[in-house]
Amino acid sequence: QVQLVESGGGLVQAGGSLRLSCAASGRTSPFWRMAWFRQAPGKEREYVASDSWSGSITDYADSMKGRFTISRNNAKNTVYLQMDSLKPEDTAIYSCAAAPANGGSRYNFRTYDYWGQGTQVTVTS
Repeated sequence: QVQLVESGGGLVQAGGSLRLSCAASGRTSPFWRMAWFRQAPGKEREYVASDSWSGSITDYADSMKGRFTISRNNAKNTVYLQMDSLKPEDTAIYSCAAAPANGGSRYNFRTYDYWGQGTQVTVTS
């Protein structure tokens, strides 16, 4: 059994920062690819960031580049999303995901087999 649990969401003003955490438990592996997605009310699920090669390779959606940073601590089985220069349009539920298998697009949510329940991020103007 694999479980992913997000934490760190909250209410912040525009320009502020948050760091989200995703703690993995169960039969996990540091070789898995990890990702963050978000979804705002009335909108489709949106790719945020992902990593591969045990976290040594990272990728970001264009709107996140320069503001968000994905990282991990494999010893703690935890993936992070550092969010800086937050904007009201960043308001969404943020979920982490894990892909044990090779293949599949990192941008496609169907690539990922395990998901957390999400954590709410609200950015006020």
